[in-house]
Amino acid sequence: MTDKLTIIDFVEKYVGMYSANPFLWEKNLDTNEWEPTTYEETLKLAKRIAAGLMAMGVQKGEKVSYISEGRNLWVIGELGVLYAGAVNVPLSIKLEETNDLVFRVKHSDSKYIITSKFQLPKVRKILPECPLVEKVIIFDEIDDIRDNEVYIGDVIAAGDKFLAENEDMFVKRYKSVGPDDYANISYTSGTTADPKGILLTHRNYTANVEQAHSVIGVVPEDKMLIILPLDHCFAHVAGFYTMMSYGASIGTVPSGKSGKEALRNIPSSIREFKPNVMLSVPTLAKSFKKNIETTIKKSGKTVEKLYNFALRNAIAYNKEGYNKGTEFVDIFRKPLMCLFDKIIFKKVREGLGGQMKFFVGGGALLDIDLQRYYYAIGIPMYQGYGLSEATPIISANSPAKHIFGSSGKVVSPMEIKILDADGIEQPFGVKGEICIKGENVMAGYWKNPKSTADTIVDGWLHTGDMGYMRDEEMLYVVGRFKSLLIAADGEKYSPEGIEENLVENSKFIDGAILHNSQDPYTIALVTPNKEALKAYVKELGLDPKTQEAKEKMLEKIQDEVNAYRKGGRLAGAFPERWLPAAVCVLPDPWTEQNHFLNSSMKVVRGRVEEAYKEHMAFAYTPEGKNIVNEMNLASL
Repeated sequence: MTDKLTIIDFVEKYVGMYSANPFLWEKNLDTNEWEPTTYEETLKLAKRIAAGLMAMGVQKGEKVSYISEGRNLWVIGELGVLYAGAVNVPLSIKLEETNDLVFRVKHSDSKYIITSKFQLPKVRKILPECPLVEKVIIFDEIDDIRDNEVYIGDVIAAGDKFLAENEDMFVKRYKSVGPDDYANISYTSGTTADPKGILLTHRNYTANVEQAHSVIGVVPEDKMLIILPLDHCFAHVAGFYTMMSYGASIGTVPSGKSGKEALRNIPSSIREFKPNVMLSVPTLAKSFKKNIETTIKKSGKTVEKLYNFALRNAIAYNKEGYNKGTEFVDIFRKPLMCLFDKIIFKKVREGLGGQMKFFVGGGALLDIDLQRYYYAIGIPMYQGYGLSEATPIISANSPAKHIFGSSGKVVSPMEIKILDADGIEQPFGVKGEICIKGENVMAGYWKNPKSTADTIVDGWLHTGDMGYMRDEEMLYVVGRFKSLLIAADGEKYSPEGIEENLVENSKFIDGAILHNSQDPYTIALVTPNKEALKAYVKELGLDPKTQEAKEKMLEKIQDEVNAYRKGGRLAGAFPERWLPAAVCVLPDPWTEQNHFLNSSMKVVRGRVEEAYKEHMAFAYTPEGKNIVNEMNLASL
């Protein structure tokens, strides 16, 4: 029986084993060097911060909202919160000083906020609406510090004094923390009006790290560059704690004043830090690929042709990963692959630091072609699957076992079953809702017993995602179970595949959502690529501003939808009865700024449908069913 460790037990254990190893890396902007902080140094500073928090009056179980860019102090400061017996409420820096931020601080009952100088202005703006907040702790020295604010250096100094006078009280506090005590409240990205606060316990985290060991393996010398937001539990488990459990280390990208500045710092950080492993999401993976291809194009036609031939050869040899090199013709492909790896792909990898072993992919479903691409250039991207309510890792591909297109091997120990809409367990190969049971399942939703009861039934977490098991180990996630559309005849179907294909196979469509709630037919809400459409009508000799040109643009969008119908170039991909019979062309793209995308870059269906309910209602009229209509023309 494994001991049910708290995060504190966990940290004490691995700091004891790897005390002199570097754990954190951060770039010193004065010297331009990446400097290490050892395991022992990390823990000592975390304890000083924890003691300082206790000196300030932080009580066991109190909530501390946490909003800052990634840096060493983010990790150390959170450990300080946990050693003080408090509960961390990690918040995305993308949240604006509106209801998004106010709701989370108030709903969590946070009495303290830890932040950086860059996030401080928005924190100051919301404080009048958050009367429970007593103190704001700032990671950076500032000139205009206010009465209710304190610099982290002063917290550390107070901690040193507290430890000198009350060490027994401090030890008693952190040793009183149990495995079922809350470690943090992790808020959902806001796919509904009010995001839910996911209660994750100390044991949720340590159990998921133990489970992750069944699929992820590194060595103490390995370095991980964390390029994802630190507020998400994926960065915690797959990043901080899993790397700690192997005696390995992590680095964070220099943040700058904004998220955009941090994104610009990623390429140079990768080249300088030379990570062995990174966490990634599809949007970043696509960005890296685009940058590589741009560089290849600039190298001239000959290099580009050689590169493309090398890619095709490697992809043909690798197949789905697990079955690479299994055909007779692969005897001839392998020597070519080795040659091209030395003269082409090695140089490509140098652009990503030259030491990368693999990516761990999370977030949205990863395009199989993207997996084939990275495998071909020698940096496999192992897709995983999880969600915050599962702390978050449920399955992952790995060097030991991987199949492109799958979501990987299910972690162990954990139970999994696939249920249909009636709650009946399905056999291998049959799709249904993914349900899991294990110590990684959240404690529930903060102040939301109804949602908790709906989501966790008899200990089983109902993920709301649709998938199937290929065998007893390999999971395939294929879309959302809860976003099933229902036709007028009661037939249920998943819209994701159609939506993704409409976007991926058409340069004229940037976004697509299907809707059918027992209606006569399915409709599509589409955000057009206006620049591509303008270029298209210009090729026809038309002025994009004219009525005729706009009608041609709409007809082109309709052609892209019709490509999936009988006689179209993509016919047969989906049953025709599921395809949209009417199209609403929307005026604006979906962005985080207009709140149609959440902080995980996922479309918030409810908000889009609410904003465009008049367009949708019109699409169910005879006039609206024709794509060339007044509303659609106005959107262009």
